[in-house]
Amino acid sequence: MAVLAAPAAPAAAGAAAPAAAGAHWAEKDSGTPQVRFRGLAAVDRRTAWLAGTGGTVLRTTDGGTSWRNVSPPGAAGLQFRDVEAFDGRRAVVLAIGEGEASRIYRTEDGGSTWAESFRNTDPRAFYDCLTFFDRRRGLAMSDPVDGRFRILSTGDGGRSWRVLPSAGMPPALDGEAGFAASGQCLVTAGPKDVWLATGGAARARVLHSADRGLTWTAADTPVPAGDPAKGVFALAFRDRAHGLAVGGDYRPDQSSPRAAAVTADGGRTWRPAATAPPAYRSGAAWLPHSRTTALAVGPTGTDVTTDGGRSWRTVGTGSYDTVACAPDLSCWAAGEKGRVARLER
Repeated sequence: MAVLAAPAAPAAAGAAAPAAAGAHWAEKDSGTPQVRFRGLAAVDRRTAWLAGTGGTVLRTTDGGTSWRNVSPPGAAGLQFRDVEAFDGRRAVVLAIGEGEASRIYRTEDGGSTWAESFRNTDPRAFYDCLTFFDRRRGLAMSDPVDGRFRILSTGDGGRSWRVLPSAGMPPALDGEAGFAASGQCLVTAGPKDVWLATGGAARARVLHSADRGLTWTAADTPVPAGDPAKGVFALAFRDRAHGLAVGGDYRPDQSSPRAAAVTADGGRTWRPAATAPPAYRSGAAWLPHSRTTALAVGPTGTDVTTDGGRSWRTVGTGSYDTVACAPDLSCWAAGEKGRVARLER
């Protein structure tokens, strides 16, 4: 088990204490070793949702002791890469892929029944991530269509979706796209701010909108790019100003130097982490109510920062693709071979 025993930095006033010495990932048996989970929603210490390959959606309400398979009927051929949950009964999941493989489903009864609320009919579109500002308003993003990232919007909790006008979206770079690696290439903070992570082009960028996706500005990051396998894979914002970006090169035989960056001005500018994770990382999450402590995960391990993203320390070698934390201070991680874990202190 990965021990999160980094020295605790002093917590700022009003901030929760950072990860306590001796905290570790406690693995939970999902019963699905054939599934890779890149979608994860942490509701609280007892309740979490997983979304993965083979159209699989799981839910626990007992802290991971048992998992219920609540996969949408007929979804076995889909690849779920993102799940956003409002509570233990209401959740929205995104399937990725070209054309009609990109779909969105919604449940209001804990996964007993699902409604398909969106099916992409444009063969040029490929949806990567979705996110919500609150229980009603949310967005989903597609790789560029006609030279610009495409944004879907919902105002009714995911029951219906519409494509937003592209006039406010800056042109995409040649080869630029999002990475559907952890459900964290599109994230929000507060009622209107949203950020989109990119890679695959000459520069790895983060796009920001302060009006729920109508208009966007783009900023370069120091995360290496210049290859379809490189870029920013995940974002995490603790408020509308302070954010983290992690990524690198997802190919296991390639190194990923300088694969983390930090912003203190809402993503207008990014600076490299002084000490970055030693390898590609696909997921990131702030510990709730902390101004300094966050986690990053990837196939080769978990890293922790206790200084707001300026430096990272590896604290475990377990393979996870995504990480999420809930307001009650609980954190979960998930990844390949059905792996899922909860942070124990």
